[in-house]
Amino acid sequence: MVVKSELKLIKSLQQKKCRNEHGLFVVEGKKTVEEVVSSDMKVYKLFAVEPSALDVSDVQVNAISNKELGQVSSLKNPNGYLGVFYMPEQIENILSDWILVLDGIQDPGNLGTIIRLCDWFGINDIVCSATTVDCYNAKVLQATMGSITRVNIQYTDLEVFLSSTKLPVYGTFMDGVSVNDSKLPEKGIMIMGNEGKGVSNAVAALCTDRLAIPQFGEATTESLNVASATAILLHEIRR
Repeated sequence: MVVKSELKLIKSLQQKKCRNEHGLFVVEGKKTVEEVVSSDMKVYKLFAVEPSALDVSDVQVNAISNKELGQVSSLKNPNGYLGVFYMPEQIENILSDWILVLDGIQDPGNLGTIIRLCDWFGINDIVCSATTVDCYNAKVLQATMGSITRVNIQYTDLEVFLSSTKLPVYGTFMDGVSVNDSKLPEKGIMIMGNEGKGVSNAVAALCTDRLAIPQFGEATTESLNVASATAILLHEIRR
């Protein structure tokens, strides 16, 4: 049986302010918990309905009942495994070839998918505006499928960050130059904007280049989903 104070702490971590206050976040699901444990992230506590089934070594797994798990889980149907981890410290010195900048991404599923895409395409660094959804949001973590452990994510003032870089800054716009006609360099910054409003005016003013994904045929849709657009542009970067 888990003590009430621990249940209260885990439940509170569904809120961003509590995650920041304690420096902790929650991961659910057997595979994802095991993947985070095997990464460089530090474990606070692990819980499982069947502790022996969790494939981890040198880490204590605490038994938790289905009822207790249901009280603290963010899932409608908890799957028996929950891990609480310390948030990693932000890495200030970014050394990767390309940096993805997210300006006001709001949907947790979109952010989680984008993190997973960066993992797939070998983009090590994501820089987010303060208005971008928290990467330790439960829905974001579910969508990353463990990729959160392999991508460096930091939140900062984008205007300050972009003003201090010497790299070319590519913003994505409906009226930009087709990415098919652009020769992308070996290093640079790619900015993806808010799902509804796009790149903010202040950030747009700091872009050195404006890109667009060309539309084909007679499609009437106004725009691409931001995660889908990110996939196309990251492919172009690596191609």
